[in-house]
Amino acid sequence: MAVRATVSRFPIDSDALEASGVPWGLTVTPFASKDETGIGPAYGSNGHLLPRCENCYAYFNTYCELDQWAWTCSLCGTLNGLPSDAIARYSNPNSVPEMSSSFVDLELPLDDGSEEEMTQARPVYVAAIDLSSSEEFLELTKSSLLAALEALSPGSLFGLATFSHKIGLYDVQGPIPVVKNVFIPPDAESKLPLELEDAMPLLQFLAPVESCKDRIAAALETLRPITSWERSSGAAHGIDGVLMGGRGFGTAMEALFNYLGSEFGNTFALARVFAFISGPPDYGRGQLDTSRYGEQYASKRVDADRALLPEQTPFYKDLATIAVQSGVCVDVFAVTNEYTDLASLKFLSIESGGSLFLYSSTDDSTLPQDMFRMLNRPYAFNCVLRLRTSTEFKPLHSYGHFFPDPQYENLQHIICCDSYATYAYDFDFANNTGFSRHDREPPVVQIAFQYTVVVPPEGLQNSELPSSSRGKHVLQRRLRIRTMQFEAAQNINEIYASVDHEVVLSLLVHKVILVSLEDGVREGRALIHDWLVILTAQYNDAYNLVQYKNGNKSMSSQIDVTFSQCPQLEPLPRLIFALLRNPLLRFHEEGVHPDYRIYLQCLFSVLEPSSLHCGIYPSLVSYSTPDKEAYPRHSLSRAALITSGSPIFFLDAYTTLIVFYSSTADPSLPFPPPQDCLLRKNINMVKQGRSITPKLMFIRGGQDDATAFENYLIEEQDVDGSGFASAMGFVSFLEDISQSVAEYMK
Repeated sequence: MAVRATVSRFPIDSDALEASGVPWGLTVTPFASKDETGIGPAYGSNGHLLPRCENCYAYFNTYCELDQWAWTCSLCGTLNGLPSDAIARYSNPNSVPEMSSSFVDLELPLDDGSEEEMTQARPVYVAAIDLSSSEEFLELTKSSLLAALEALSPGSLFGLATFSHKIGLYDVQGPIPVVKNVFIPPDAESKLPLELEDAMPLLQFLAPVESCKDRIAAALETLRPITSWERSSGAAHGIDGVLMGGRGFGTAMEALFNYLGSEFGNTFALARVFAFISGPPDYGRGQLDTSRYGEQYASKRVDADRALLPEQTPFYKDLATIAVQSGVCVDVFAVTNEYTDLASLKFLSIESGGSLFLYSSTDDSTLPQDMFRMLNRPYAFNCVLRLRTSTEFKPLHSYGHFFPDPQYENLQHIICCDSYATYAYDFDFANNTGFSRHDREPPVVQIAFQYTVVVPPEGLQNSELPSSSRGKHVLQRRLRIRTMQFEAAQNINEIYASVDHEVVLSLLVHKVILVSLEDGVREGRALIHDWLVILTAQYNDAYNLVQYKNGNKSMSSQIDVTFSQCPQLEPLPRLIFALLRNPLLRFHEEGVHPDYRIYLQCLFSVLEPSSLHCGIYPSLVSYSTPDKEAYPRHSLSRAALITSGSPIFFLDAYTTLIVFYSSTADPSLPFPPPQDCLLRKNINMVKQGRSITPKLMFIRGGQDDATAFENYLIEEQDVDGSGFASAMGFVSFLEDISQSVAEYMK
């Protein structure tokens, strides 16, 4: 569980918080196996015996004062009695995880059901493939699923389904694959004439991977796009008999969730549905009107960046609820360059605990690698995340892909969580008093994460299992707790000196995404611009950099817009400039596709701070040879490239990696770099640490088209305009901030 705060020294009261201008909060990556310093938790069992505070329900931790018969809560100060079993346990503190570490991971007994029922938890995977597509799309999907089959653990069950104007269910357990079709009614109201269970019993549809892998592969080879002739029997005819529709995605998903739900808690504890889609749903339930993308918003005086971001129907949000109730997590893989309205579809994945992937073409898609990577990493499900604080402050907002609990405050439900998924909170003071100026009662944060994992047969000692469960997948419920003490800053300079700019950026991105969705991109841009102006003004005030003449602040003195007195704040102007140049906040008329913007919103809102920094302001490293690094970090400008004199550059933009050889590079330097060189090792290390597979490009300046690389050199691009190079990009942005600060401080 990695936790990073925007400031390691908290503001002492609400006046100090307001005067600093810095967001106050933290990010948490709950299923990360180590903390932010690389240290793992102390593992143990009997998590249900961990004492809890009678007042605030916080868990006992190493910061609590312990007497022989009682303990004092480190969060609220309540004195609690110790039960007799805890007194016996704590008499030998070295053997108890919660006595030796403030970061623990404890096994819990399973809540309910007989042991036999609860241990039979086979992983279930279902692929739902769009046949209203092209040969290229199906070839890519087939290769992705063949990669996925290699990553699935023995004992897993796999189901293959297709959708178009009909739903196809494949039985691969016999000698040859058999498909049963159920036709979808064309209108948006009608449900299927036949339940899928009646077309094919679920346990006939879900095949054991280890014994049926070859037949699943054979069934995949039979998939073909539906022809217009086939479609005409089921699809709706439009004006003059022109064929309309044929992608019944909504009806297919709804039917699949109900189909799988019958075995939830019996055959499986979590089913994962991989939905492969090549365009917008245009048939049956949940069909979407994509004509809104082609509308001339400017002539109607409508803000396109506001009109295209909200969903046009609640259908997919409601469908996500059905998925969760059926024990289903949905990953949506959209391979399309046409408008698909991901603003509506995204809820199906993010609210069911899944991911949303977007690939603009089949040619250089990383879909097979993403599938393999996603299935190879551990994940937790049925998770509950709870953040508690000491009494002086409280969580204000929470950000991330989760369900807030309808009953309890600051309690979030996460359907499925991998080791990369990150959530954020911001804080406010609970009263006007703030923190004590003495160290006797420091601010405390406690994060509890309760989760379930499926442990494969080889992952447990047979002696740990009842004889009836040996050789089967087993459910394990666990409780992970991290308790952290912070210091209160005695003045504003201490706050600034403790800033983590990457976490500040994370909180700002969450806030700006929310504002964009509610009020449009223009408002999101205004929010981030105004925030930087206010921070700059507060900083100049705190460091007394603005001169006073005759009682008035004189703007003749140079306002410090680069935070030259505070290294911790120095990166922020560049990050804000880069955020304003990012497709997340660029305007529709600049050619930013609304689906790509939605994809970035979904991606950026789950990234941990360092990864997000990379996505917003890519890192640029230079090499003098493929085996020798020259300089670890350059600014993203042509000037930086020229003045460095280095021949090779490695740019990491999180989703894209580019190796660029300058036009003046020595022709004897090997291109592309050899597999055994330092540069390649660094590239491979970067790729291994990613939640998605970055696209790798090699460009030779002066010979290849360098546009892809040059587009990332943003510092000479105009922050508001076309993005074309001008000498006044980042420089003019700082001048604008300086003028705005002068106006603000008058």
